[in-house]
Amino acid sequence: MNHFISSEQLKTQLTKVVIFDCRFNLMNKTLGSEQYRTGHIPGAYYLDLEKDLSSAVETHGGRHPLPDIETFSKKLSAAGVNQYSTIVVYDDSRMAYAARAWWLLRYCGHQQVLILDGGFNGWAAAGGAIDRREPTQKNGNFKAVVQQDWIVNRTDILQAGPAFTLIDSREAKRYRGEEEPIDPIAGHIPGALNYCWQDATTEQGFIKPETAQQRRWNDLDNRDNLVVYCGSGVTACVNILALEMSGITAKLYPGSWSDWCSYLSQTDKQ
Repeated sequence: MNHFISSEQLKTQLTKVVIFDCRFNLMNKTLGSEQYRTGHIPGAYYLDLEKDLSSAVETHGGRHPLPDIETFSKKLSAAGVNQYSTIVVYDDSRMAYAARAWWLLRYCGHQQVLILDGGFNGWAAAGGAIDRREPTQKNGNFKAVVQQDWIVNRTDILQAGPAFTLIDSREAKRYRGEEEPIDPIAGHIPGALNYCWQDATTEQGFIKPETAQQRRWNDLDNRDNLVVYCGSGVTACVNILALEMSGITAKLYPGSWSDWCSYLSQTDKQ
């Protein structure tokens, strides 16, 4: 299945799809919504990573726990989403947040989801229209059918041991524990392999072709029990997308390193 739509294709489909702007910045958490208000693709609704695509942070569970499904469903319904809707999601961060929305929608049982290749910047560069008006609420009837077997938690990983192949999607320095700009403890889950999520796209935010994606995973010996994580279950979704492009299925550890390290003391080293 094609998971992407180009700016040129979207120009002809604006009135036929439901669009969500997913721009966000972890270091400036209001920037995405400010950018949305400044200008967005016509008809697009805004999904905030922490208000809409995540639930409240607790002691454990990571920095971006999965959202309450009932609340998320109401948000989608207010944008007019129903079982027949084709949804387009975009951001300006090499698909980091759009892929989270893409994965989450499919986790909720909705398969007709496309990511705008090149994101908002690609849209603007292609001469796409930009609007400041926020669309009105609608009366959709989105009903989630959660794919519970798509996720694992810390206990699952501990119990499975080497049966799981863990993929750490963060940058190499964070994986190696040389730096950690967000979480309180640096390192990685023992045994995890490092495949940086940014290698799936170009610097301009366009997805690399299937042949390039397939080459990334050539050295994976065990492809049957893959679990992907990152810092908080967000950019890991880009790697899940890249794996799916290569015909490989993987589960998500939503809590990711931020959940895992919440059980460690400051003196623990991974």
